[in-house]
Amino acid sequence: MARSTVRTEITGKVWKVTATAGQSLAEDDPIVILESMKMEIPVPAPVACKVIEVLVAEGDAVTEGDVIAHIEG
Repeated sequence: MARSTVRTEITGKVWKVTATAGQSLAEDDPIVILESMKMEIPVPAPVACKVIEVLVAEGDAVTEGDVIAHIEG
């Protein structure tokens, strides 16, 4: 299985972390939900995968391109 990273596509604040290390996700399942300009924007798994590590916590500020998780799948 290939390991890869998941990056944000926008700048915002981590509103909710929905995935945990070791969890299996289907393609498009949310890993985190960001809040930006009063909108909730999910950051989905790009493929069916297993979460290796989530690198952000609720309340963290992120910018476009930040790595938020490592996945395998």
